[in-house]
Amino acid sequence: MCGISGFTIKMNLGEKQIAIRKMVHLLNHRGPDDSGIYVDEQVALGHARLSIIDLSSAGHQPMVLEKEQLQIIFNGEIYNFQALREELKKQGRVFNSHSDTEVILNGFAQWGTKVFAKLNGIFAIAIWDKKNESLFLARDRFGVKPLYFEYKNENIVFASEPKCILALDTDSRTINYQAFHEFMFYGNPIGQETLFSGIKQLTPGNFVCFQKGKMQTNYFWKAEEVMPVGIPEKEAVERTRFLLEQAVKNQLVSDVPVGVFLSGGIDSSAITAFASKHYKGKLKTYAAHFDFDKGSNELQKAKSVAHHFGTDHEELEIKGGSLPDIITTLVDHHDAPFSDAANIPLYLLSEKVKSKYKVILQGDGGDEIFAGYRRYQLLEELKKYRSLILAGKISNVFPFSHPTKNRVERMAAALGHKDDAMRMALLLTVESQKKSPLKVLTKDFRNKLGEYDPFLEYKKCNQRFAHLPLVQRMLYTDTQIILPSIFLEKVDKSTMAQSIEVRVPLLDNDLTEFVMGLPQEFKVKKGEKKWLLRQALRGIIPDTILDAPKTGFGVPYENWLRQPLKDFLKETLFTQKIKQLNLLDEVVLEKLIREHQSSKADHGFLLWKLMNFSLWVEKNKVKF
Repeated sequence: MCGISGFTIKMNLGEKQIAIRKMVHLLNHRGPDDSGIYVDEQVALGHARLSIIDLSSAGHQPMVLEKEQLQIIFNGEIYNFQALREELKKQGRVFNSHSDTEVILNGFAQWGTKVFAKLNGIFAIAIWDKKNESLFLARDRFGVKPLYFEYKNENIVFASEPKCILALDTDSRTINYQAFHEFMFYGNPIGQETLFSGIKQLTPGNFVCFQKGKMQTNYFWKAEEVMPVGIPEKEAVERTRFLLEQAVKNQLVSDVPVGVFLSGGIDSSAITAFASKHYKGKLKTYAAHFDFDKGSNELQKAKSVAHHFGTDHEELEIKGGSLPDIITTLVDHHDAPFSDAANIPLYLLSEKVKSKYKVILQGDGGDEIFAGYRRYQLLEELKKYRSLILAGKISNVFPFSHPTKNRVERMAAALGHKDDAMRMALLLTVESQKKSPLKVLTKDFRNKLGEYDPFLEYKKCNQRFAHLPLVQRMLYTDTQIILPSIFLEKVDKSTMAQSIEVRVPLLDNDLTEFVMGLPQEFKVKKGEKKWLLRQALRGIIPDTILDAPKTGFGVPYENWLRQPLKDFLKETLFTQKIKQLNLLDEVVLEKLIREHQSSKADHGFLLWKLMNFSLWVEKNKVKF
């Protein structure tokens, strides 16, 4: 992986060089092996390189095609680049390196923007066509790699991280109220917007053409255009197994060693199974337990999988160290108050392995593609659950013990909602409309948020996928919202902070195109999650792993806020700067903190969000 940045703002060449070098320097953690810039009268491009394929200087970026006057900077990996290279050679294209970057560049010269749809990989790309004075930006199908931009005053600035855009334009930023309202419910903005007004993310599967001050956005892939696949179950199982194996095999291509993060779950076990078969050499797998996991780790399952497939397995003990320092560091790397606390163990694990490995495979995307969450089961039998809820027989739906009371009430309210979009939206947050997270804001600030809808993205997706049955609609929606906005954001920023490239075979183009097109009954079958994936792996992965309940890894931030972060929480939430903003209702906030720290109630997620948000505000010039 790498970091890219650039702009079209008019400056003299010396000023442009200084500005673009500053942007590249800010991305050094994403690409510590090499860097380069290109500057002319109209554009500046910058690249920080993490060398993975073709480690020689021939892979240096920005890369140029002199004859066509094309320049490219690229962050990501293209797994079918060798096949595309052969296709292009047959059409007369000449290559000077063995890099996937040069394949993209020649592909663009040959096919134009049609090349983006041909790329099976993860990418954020910028191509400058000097002859036609056009700048093109493109982002992969699911948004594995980030690409931020700001279009203002007939100029465009773009980068792998917002900090580069902020460094070029140091004026204070106005808070984006739509994004903030989403943040209060989900812990992160969930669409194209960021918390910085004016800075957006390029929508996954889209590309931009910027020419002479005008910007046009188009798409090269849309989830709703996936074709239905109508084949028998047995054939679907066999095809899934084949495509998954091919995906893992293709993503082992690298000129540096490749390892696997092995949790012991189905997804990472599947990757380990096929990677151990095709990797040249002995595959290295890592499992981790943390000093804060309270024995909830899956070390034994991971060890069993590693033994079964004969990997060189290592168990890592990772200590949280100084939590305030880690939390603050991650706010800096996300350029946002990112609230999925699982970024902490992923960051620490990457720190542990980075001295030995640059490339890691892991199982992100499996739950969203193959239906690994309980909500898909609930939606499959929605009529039954709704009738029980309406009849007041809530205990028949969920165990109603005290620790799960709030969760049961929240999920019951979501399932009982008449609107499909709102049902999906409310299933995806631990917050609720009845107990709104906005209660902690001052009345004036709540009023400012009144015209913004935190569920807007879900309503858009519900319209986009209205032709699909409910479970399928939820699966597609998850690939468009929580996957890019939360889970892949977590993976990219947490690992690239340590200069680690993470690849996600379960989001391979061919595999996802096929599985998404299959009927929902193949994914959730008689209440069994991931039915298709489990069947595809029978006889490959031990049944003890396939049939084990989903454990997951819970980061105990609720307990941290009661113990090791107790003082840090108050120090962060009651700074002079936060008080001056008149943003938080201090009386309500104090009450929430008291109730949480006395274990009278669990306000952990709301307090965790606000703590991260306050750290972000302290670090950035933001107007409210």
